[in-house]
Amino acid sequence: MKALRKEKSEAIRMRKEGASYSQIRQKVSVSKSSLSLWLHNLPLSNERINELRGHNVVRIERYRETRRKTRESRWATVRESIAKEFPKFTNRELLIAGLFLYWGEGGKTKLATTTLSNTDPAMLLFFIRWLALLGVSKNRLRVHVHLYADMNVQKELRYWSRVLGLPRSSFRKPYIKQSNRTDLTYVQKFTHGTCNVIFENRDVSEYVLQALGHIRSLFAGERHL
Repeated sequence: MKALRKEKSEAIRMRKEGASYSQIRQKVSVSKSSLSLWLHNLPLSNERINELRGHNVVRIERYRETRRKTRESRWATVRESIAKEFPKFTNRELLIAGLFLYWGEGGKTKLATTTLSNTDPAMLLFFIRWLALLGVSKNRLRVHVHLYADMNVQKELRYWSRVLGLPRSSFRKPYIKQSNRTDLTYVQKFTHGTCNVIFENRDVSEYVLQALGHIRSLFAGERHL
């Protein structure tokens, strides 16, 4: 009982000095309900509450920053390991990687057309390089960009022309969606809209699709095709 009175006295003293419940409980081993009973007539001022909230925000941001640095350091270590494992790719490896990319992301509905649509310019640059392995020159490519109504069309066309290294003459008239980019939940993903790189040629299209058919048969077997 004496110990409980001592804890109550300490809690009241800390409260009068502006301590929060969580700060008091770090020193006094009692339940929050007990503190509420002891301190119900000792509310904090609005100014002190704002100070505590500000302190919590700073503490949370410091914690997040520490976590971010730890995570990025871990990622850097993983990237270094991967860079040593895959210092470069052979043309054969790039050809196979491109086939698997096309299996998942490439267009397969239009005959005599090999096409990839994405928001990531790096993926499209890889696709263009992959097409070169199939004997396709860049001057035979066509580009179709899908944009939103609130985007600067000419600015985005200049962006894709520059990043892909393709002249504006390779671009078809862009498709403009009636909705706004700012209405999207994940705006960052669509920073420059969606770009579709297209090559129209029967032989290349048939080679790619038949190669995918062969790959599927290796994993699924003919009975599942």
